[in-house]
Amino acid sequence: MGAVRAVLLDLDGTLVDSAADLAAAANRMLAALGLPARTVDEVKTYVGKGIPRLVHRALTGRLDGEADGALHARALALFEQAYAEESGRHSAVFAGVVAGLERLRAAGLRLACVTNKAERFTIDLLDAKGLLPYFDVVVSGDSTPRRKPDPMPFLFGCDKLGVTPAEAYAIGDSANDVAAARAAGIRVLCVPYGYNEGEPVADLGETMVDTVAHAAELMLAESREASATR
Repeated sequence: MGAVRAVLLDLDGTLVDSAADLAAAANRMLAALGLPARTVDEVKTYVGKGIPRLVHRALTGRLDGEADGALHARALALFEQAYAEESGRHSAVFAGVVAGLERLRAAGLRLACVTNKAERFTIDLLDAKGLLPYFDVVVSGDSTPRRKPDPMPFLFGCDKLGVTPAEAYAIGDSANDVAAARAAGIRVLCVPYGYNEGEPVADLGETMVDTVAHAAELMLAESREASATR
């Protein structure tokens, strides 16, 4: 493998612990519809395929659930209104994220945040948590026609960063990130603390890192080795 020139990082569950925000919005939505609330732990399993899918899951209580079309449309509008107010209110940046981003930037790497969250929520959350200035590119769930686990968002991110997939790494917390990175030809590292739709990321066969800071150490060491052998 060649030297690393860029890193593409997932948002929810990798950079920011946002489940409590999502749960608060989901429960406001459910209360407005006269439906029972979901716990934060339940909502964690709903994260990963974007807000419309999360709303289906919150309404039905199942990962593969499909709510009635009219109900889903009403619920989605309620959720988005609530989430615009709740996003960033209860969330926190995971330990090691800022240190890792600082190290990667100091080493001259270009950075992208690649998420399935809609752009208007993505930018606001990154900005609220002080992370937006670290990123050269932000690829949101509505930036491309398809979302992760499709490789399109990662490939789009590489194009915007001006690197090839072979020159990039992805850091994520779920099978969505792993599948998208593999299909794009991007090396991937996985953090163990995020949201994985009930599928332990350690079972996916990729290299595990404790934190984004740990990932930065591994990538920069590999990049130095690659440079030394050229």
